[in-house]
Amino acid sequence: MTVVFYISGHGFGHASREIEIINALLARRPDLRVIVRTSARRWLFDLTLTHPVELQELECDTGIVQIDSLRLDEAESIRRAAAFHRDLEARAAREAQFLAGIGASLVIGDIPPLAFAAAEAARLPSIAISNFTWDWIYEGYADRVAGVPDLLPAIRGAYGKAHLTLRLPMWGGFASMAQDLVRDIPFVARRSSRTRDEVRRALRLPDDRRLVLLSFGGFGLRDFDLGALSSLPGYGVINTGHVGATAHGATLPPHLVEIAENRLYGSGYRYEDLVAASDVVVTKPGYGIIAECAANGAAILYTSRGHFVEYDVLVDAMPRFVRSRFIPQPELFAGQWAPHLDALLAQPPPPTRPAVNGADVAADIVIEQLHGLSSRP
Repeated sequence: MTVVFYISGHGFGHASREIEIINALLARRPDLRVIVRTSARRWLFDLTLTHPVELQELECDTGIVQIDSLRLDEAESIRRAAAFHRDLEARAAREAQFLAGIGASLVIGDIPPLAFAAAEAARLPSIAISNFTWDWIYEGYADRVAGVPDLLPAIRGAYGKAHLTLRLPMWGGFASMAQDLVRDIPFVARRSSRTRDEVRRALRLPDDRRLVLLSFGGFGLRDFDLGALSSLPGYGVINTGHVGATAHGATLPPHLVEIAENRLYGSGYRYEDLVAASDVVVTKPGYGIIAECAANGAAILYTSRGHFVEYDVLVDAMPRFVRSRFIPQPELFAGQWAPHLDALLAQPPPPTRPAVNGADVAADIVIEQLHGLSSRP
């Protein structure tokens, strides 16, 4: 049987959680043929998939246009979304031909409307997996959406064709899905299988300091001056190369450790191992990093990320699952972290230890659906 995943190329979060689901699925059913159609970065799949998967480049949706991890372009985001979904029916028809040609059995989407429109056109069942829907995100730009009145109906119409929705924690949207077909599942999170001390020894991280991991996703934070972190008494800082550079002629602070991700994975370790080895992750709120911190016991020092309606939902929810504290962007860029880090690490543990086995739960549900398909006359 062939399962086709359509995955949004927006950031790392959609891809990283679907990779966890694919890994769990193929661990149970290695006989499955899995095809992934996405514009997400290929290297992320190459480094983290544990079973053979066919990766195919396809723009499934347009997401949000990010200048970097903390700045976005509202006008261009809506312009691109409207242009893409204006001919959604024709795109879906082309994808339906593709699905029929490969003998697809099931379509899974996180969470491009195209996935469900194409599955319906191909007369195939489909499963939506996400913590938000794009119509809900775009509703947050009401003045801009008013100029493209066909955008939200097109997205909602496609979402309404999903046969099952697996809704992740910290969610928003989903009004366009059939509510009796929505099932809540636990966090899908990358979990380290190693101890903190093991990771620190293997990667030669300092063991006499509290460690802070810079994590600003696929869009990075290139204009951050790492030299601003020259005074962080008692802390070591880990950068995987997505954040900043030193000023011309400056040297890196002695307590800053650069670990390129290809070196990390080449050593047999994964990003979640870095999270587990860290005391604090400095980031902007996103589903993926919050889930990983909850799963691996790291606290979060977060900053604002522009007008994005998911932000408020995440900020409201995360204190239940992780220790968290806000740092204003001016203090973030000035390197004035120490008081915030000290206050954050003085917080008591979060009140809830959430289940983080969502990938296993989702994989089992997918297999149930496949069993149902194979038993049909």
